[in-house]
Amino acid sequence: MEIFNFLQYSFIQKAFLAGSFVALSCALLGVFLVLRKMSLIGEGLSHFSFGAIAFGLFLGIYPFYVAVPLVLVGAVLILKISEKAKVYGDASIGMVSVVGIACAVILASLSKGFNVDLFSYLFGSILAIRDIEVVFSIILSVIVIAILYFYYFDLFSATFDEEYSKTTGVKTEKINLVLTVLTALTVIMSVKVVGVMLVSALLIFPATSALQISNNFKNTFIFSGIFAILSVVFGISFSYFSDLPAGATIVMVNAVIFFFCFLYKKI
Repeated sequence: MEIFNFLQYSFIQKAFLAGSFVALSCALLGVFLVLRKMSLIGEGLSHFSFGAIAFGLFLGIYPFYVAVPLVLVGAVLILKISEKAKVYGDASIGMVSVVGIACAVILASLSKGFNVDLFSYLFGSILAIRDIEVVFSIILSVIVIAILYFYYFDLFSATFDEEYSKTTGVKTEKINLVLTVLTALTVIMSVKVVGVMLVSALLIFPATSALQISNNFKNTFIFSGIFAILSVVFGISFSYFSDLPAGATIVMVNAVIFFFCFLYKKI
């Protein structure tokens, strides 16, 4: 069929491949973040990553080489500020977030040559994804999923009863650090897919949609992963045929899925 001819284009294939891996890792991690009421950490780290990407462009280095270590540092800062400075979690997220945005604005004003490149990261450009970014996304996605699998039972225990987890020997501080670091890696991967402004949608929507219709934790993971991949496939397809921004379209497909899951729950 002619409607499927667009699948022969390499940029579409790369977008599907990278987007599916990134969406799956976001969906699985998002279940823990949503249940632990930590979903806004993705929003904060995405804003901080904007500053890190700007710094990479300012130095003339491939942005993600700079963004990965800097966003990991930002993730640890959020955790340590909330633990050591007696600042509530959402306040520490806001503090790190605005510093990232401020750095991006200052660097953009100092070097006007990369403004167009920098602001392209605000809303993503998955249809323009390069080979190195596809490989980068797949490797980081596999690492995130593997670590989630390895720490699954500790994460599960800490998510539902952190105090009880401590009494059973679970090192909750370590688990919180693992979850925060994984969120940082996932945010970096998602920037190319949906952009800085929409990253939190990939972390929140699939998980909340799955929670509407799931009756156990295992099914929540399965549905969350399915919804995430479907949103990427349909979002990219709709954006191609409708000439719409791919990142925003992926988010809107996620919103539609959530709406129908919510209706299903009510009915």
